[in-house]
Amino acid sequence: MTTTDSVFVGSIPAYYEKFLVPMIFEPYARDIAERLRQLDPADVLEVATGTGVLTRAMASALGGDVRITASDLNQPMLDIAMEKQGAGNRITWKQADGQALPFADQAFDAVACQFGVMFFPDKVKGYSEARRVLRPGGRYIFSVWDKLENNEFVTVLSQALAEMFPADPPHFMERMPHGYWNLQTIGDELKAADFSSLSVETVDHVSHAASTLDAVTGYCMGSPLGNDIELRAPGELASVTRTVAKALEKRFGQGPIEGKIRAHIVTAVR
Repeated sequence: MTTTDSVFVGSIPAYYEKFLVPMIFEPYARDIAERLRQLDPADVLEVATGTGVLTRAMASALGGDVRITASDLNQPMLDIAMEKQGAGNRITWKQADGQALPFADQAFDAVACQFGVMFFPDKVKGYSEARRVLRPGGRYIFSVWDKLENNEFVTVLSQALAEMFPADPPHFMERMPHGYWNLQTIGDELKAADFSSLSVETVDHVSHAASTLDAVTGYCMGSPLGNDIELRAPGELASVTRTVAKALEKRFGQGPIEGKIRAHIVTAVR
């Protein structure tokens, strides 16, 4: 992981919320929120909240008396999450590192993390922190993307970038969002963090975008992939984005597009 892989600041949070959230994150947020609803928790901690898509889904799905604490490493992401959620004191917002959670032992019935654990430099430490703040029998529910080739938009995008930069392709997508899909590794690291049992469900959804440019803008400008591109083509991020959009157009056509996405949803028991 590079020093910028987990940094979502500047213009990234706004692009992330506008393009990536509806395209790939919303269906999995609803899925995790429903799993939490079935657990009937009193206190839920969310790690790696981002711009709050799962927070909003939880607020809708869980009972009004359920207390939600939403945390993220990047305050600019939380700022958008708080703005989107609106007024109210049901949710507590906290800037926090998932590997050093500023919460008491056994403070929560459930911990949720949507597409965040792959950004932890030390996965076992992140899992251990989630276990520490869980009450006995509590659940840790998190999602990770499956391998790149099982997610259609991002596969074509990565192929196009490899053709544009053959000597040194930008590998953020392979390195981070789609770099932590091996279920054996995930299981071993959860066991190393002393979780007692775990289950995994692989879940397919269909992502939708109004255009190929919208889809590519989300990936290139709504994530640290843009930093990778800027390193190779300073000042050319917008131009590269348009070129990659043309590559997606060849595969998916013009106008609204759709493509398969696949993720693993993991439930670990303290």
